[in-house]
Amino acid sequence: MKLLKEYIRHSGRVIGNDILKVDSFLNHQMDIGLFQEIGQEFKKRFSENKITKILTIEASGIGIACITAQYFDNVKVVFAKKNSARNLNSEVYESQVFSYTKDTHYNIKVDKNYLCPADKVLIIDDFLANGNAVLGLLDITKQAKSQVAGVGIVIEKSFQNGRDSILDKNVRLESLARVKSLAGGTISFVD
Repeated sequence: MKLLKEYIRHSGRVIGNDILKVDSFLNHQMDIGLFQEIGQEFKKRFSENKITKILTIEASGIGIACITAQYFDNVKVVFAKKNSARNLNSEVYESQVFSYTKDTHYNIKVDKNYLCPADKVLIIDDFLANGNAVLGLLDITKQAKSQVAGVGIVIEKSFQNGRDSILDKNVRLESLARVKSLAGGTISFVD
């Protein structure tokens, strides 16, 4: 997605050789105009699917998922919670994921009332690095016996193994920007 790559080139900051900081437009401050373009692009790429739910993980995926849902006839958005809350139903689908960014494990949870076998799910997330978050969400959809239409990623770090982990599960993967390298502080793209 050309516009997204322009944002990344202009506003993205490289930390070390493997961290791309895009908090000025994606995952801290959110550029809603860009999010609308992202939502439209996901709709274009998954238009042949009758999506009934969009699934993401808190927190950075929520904004993107909500805007994207508008282009899929305002389907419901479900987000996996990383922390237990007293008001969370005790009957949940649960999966353990490792956060590359935060270097910690989380048990993500989704209330069993919000995913079912009749659902056709589109998984949306802001980043794909090693694929742990998406694999956790795929595990949750498997527990719910929901059908997965595919995975939509805003920014994929193609130099890490997330893509292979997802494709090994025979799941369709659409990434809007595929970063080939961050070496030497320079952002380069796969295509």
